[in-house]
Amino acid sequence: MTLREEQVVASVGRISVTELRLWQVQGWVAPRQDDEGPVFDELDVARIRLVCELREDMEIDEETIPVLLSMVDQIHGLRRSLKSLAQAVDEQPAEVRRSVLTSFQARLQSKP
Repeated sequence: MTLREEQVVASVGRISVTELRLWQVQGWVAPRQDDEGPVFDELDVARIRLVCELREDMEIDEETIPVLLSMVDQIHGLRRSLKSLAQAVDEQPAEVRRSVLTSFQARLQSKP
């Protein structure tokens, strides 16, 4: 699914085209660009909805939004890394997988 600015505004219903463009300038949303302008995918729309919730529902001030978005981006990056690590471990022989799991569980138990 890809949407243009007007379609995003209609879909989200809590933002104007002007606000959406400002958020792009601020770097809160970074849609792909083509010859006709910005193209928003599902992740962009989810991020826009998140910003709307942060601003309107949770009343988070505009200075805090970039910090929260950065933290969300870091969490998603960590999740991707952990998924890749899990896949790499799954590709190992059973003995190696058991060894890694045992070591991991021991580390979890030793942490306060």
